[in-house]
Parts: sequence; C-alpha cells; structure tokens
Amino acid sequence: MPFSGRVNKIGISPTMKIAAQAMEMKALGEKIIDLSVGEPDFPTPDNIKNAAKSALDLNHTRYTLNQGTIELRNAIVKKLKNKNGVDYLPEETIVSAGAKQSIFNAVQSLVNDGDEVIYASPYYVSYPEMVTLANGRSVVIKTGEAQNFLLTPSQLEEAITPSSKLLILNYPCNPTGSCYTKNELSSIAEIVLKNNLYVISDEIYENLLYDDKEFVCFASLDGEIKKRTVVVNGFSKSYAMTGWRIGYGAGPANIISAMNKIQSHSTSNASSISQAAALEALNGPQSFIQEMRLEYAKRRDFIYEQLKSIEGVTSHKPAGAFYLLPNISNYFKRSHQLFRIENSFDLAMYLLHEAKVATVPGSSFGAEGYIRISYSTSMENLKEAAARIKYALGNLK
Repeated sequence: MPFSGRVNKIGISPTMKIAAQAMEMKALGEKIIDLSVGEPDFPTPDNIKNAAKSALDLNHTRYTLNQGTIELRNAIVKKLKNKNGVDYLPEETIVSAGAKQSIFNAVQSLVNDGDEVIYASPYYVSYPEMVTLANGRSVVIKTGEAQNFLLTPSQLEEAITPSSKLLILNYPCNPTGSCYTKNELSSIAEIVLKNNLYVISDEIYENLLYDDKEFVCFASLDGEIKKRTVVVNGFSKSYAMTGWRIGYGAGPANIISAMNKIQSHSTSNASSISQAAALEALNGPQSFIQEMRLEYAKRRDFIYEQLKSIEGVTSHKPAGAFYLLPNISNYFKRSHQLFRIENSFDLAMYLLHEAKVATVPGSSFGAEGYIRISYSTSMENLKEAAARIKYALGNLK
C-alpha cells in the first residue's frame, strides 16, 4: 500500500458520499430531492458578486498576503468588535480558504501527538478526521435530545484528563441546530480556564438563529477566555458564498502566527477575488441575512411539524443553522422489498432509493439512530420530500 498511515486512518466526508450518489441518480433521470448537503439555496447577493467582478476588472488577480489582505482583516476586526463585542488586532486574524481550513490550521497548530481533543456528539463530520491527522485523540461526549444536544458542564468536567488540550465548540450546531445561551457558555468557560484548555469556537452559523435567540461569541465572555480561544467564522452560510471558499479565524497572535505558517505551506492565501467579495459582504448592506433567516425559520417550522406527525419519529426543534436531526431508530429492524433497515445508513439509503430523497445518516455525526435533514431548499421541495418520506417509512414493516 503506497499511502501514508494518516491517509489510511481517515475516510472521505460521508455527506459527500450521499451527495455523489444522489447526483449519479439525477444524471440517470431520477427526480431526487436533495436534503443532504448544507448550503444556502439563495444566490450570492448582487453587491458581493459585483465587488468580485470589479476586482477582476482591476486585475486584482495576484497573490495577497498569506494571512489575507489588510483591508479584509481590518473589516473582520471591525465586525468582531461591533457585532460580537470582542477586540482583536489585524495580526490576530487570518483569512483562509473556508472556515474549515481555519479549523484545520488551528487543530494542526495546537495538537501534539497524543493530546486529547474534546467535542460533543453529534459533531461536524470533519472534527474526528482533523484530530486524527494531527495525531491527537478524540474524546467524544455523547449528548441527546433530552439535553437539546448540548454539552453540559458536568460532562465536560468528567471528560477532562491530564492529556486534555483542546475543546471544540460548534454553535449553532451542524447537525443539530442547537445553540448555547450566554450562561451555558460561561459555565463551560469556567471549566476551560480551570483546566487550562484551549478552545476552537466554530461559529459559522452565527447569523442563522431563530425565535429571537441571541448569539454570543465565546471569546467575548471574558478577557482570560479570549486568550485561550480561536474563533472561526466565514461567509459561506451567512452570505450564500459556499463556492467562494472564504473564511477566517481570530485568536491570540501566537496561535494565529502558527496557523499562518501552516497555511503558507498548504494553500497560501485565499483567493484574491473571494477576499474582495468578502470585504463587500462585511461592509455592504446586511438586509440579505435577515431575509434569508426569516425564510429558513418558515421552512424549519414546516418540516419540523411534518416530521413530528410521522408515527415513530421524534425531533428536537433546532434553534439555528438549517438542519433537523430526527430520531428514526423506531424504524430499525424493519424491511421493505430488498431493503432491511439495521442502522441510519441503511435508512438513508432506503430513503434515497425508495423515496428519492437524499438525507445523511446520523452515524456520520456520531449520532446513530438519527438522520440529518437540511432545509436549505425550497418550500416546494420540502413539501414534496415530507410526503415522500412519510410514505416510504409507512411501507416499512
């Protein structure tokens, strides 16, 4: 086998596997409703696209500073101060090819061989693989519907050992949509400081919160917690810019410097055109975010009620993001024609082939017994998908 050991330890993103199969079926003429991939179905706002076009016309197509243009980093600093209430210097920020790269760079910068990295399940699919690639050890804390899929302080306290180095938080969460309150975050911060942990706070869904809930940036809680936190955010979800591949991190200068070193030997700077677009996203009108959030709230309410109406399905109501994680374990050990359902992957495959609806098995997120449904698609698609799912599940005996 010619591959390195680290490659053999990881697999491709499960969400991409489902999406690839759905695409193949679409290519064969199947009418698939794709609820698997988490990206806004809204187009990037015109002012942002126009900023990119202008950058092209002005020939801003060369390398930028590896860490990101000073104009964009200044805008990030301004946003973090005005919106999140936390002060950074431009040198305490880095622009990357997506929020995922910032997380990857931070993990690589902080984790040594054997260091323990703590995060809750359900978790974002890439966290375990990022820890593995850094030769760290994942410590996964299981959460459930009864606790709104939120890590409790007592769970965190119990999981900490002398080898614990890093905590990864993600809120609003992919795949649950759960979000912490300020008091809940403060309780976690106390334990972090008590045990000298570092934190990566993945806040990419910051702007997608519903029911008048307030988002609190983890680094804003306390001056001491800021010294131990890398905040990660980006433009993909808030500004419908997934394909632009542009995100950022903010944190202590020494950690950002380490992330900058790693980035300099991997991708170098993020796309100059995407940086120009991101600058306009931060400095331009923000009304798009509210319009998108209101539409997602309607979709969430609809699909949540539809899932609740299916016998044997339970679902936590998400506070943010654009995912639901319904519990479908009551349909395990059931069959229909060629399908025998033993786990969430089997059920996701059954729904794809029988209902022509693409979802993601909960096992991909450390949540066996669940499937993830993305409602970042039209209401028309959601109505049709809900009917198909209900019918397909009703055929399992």
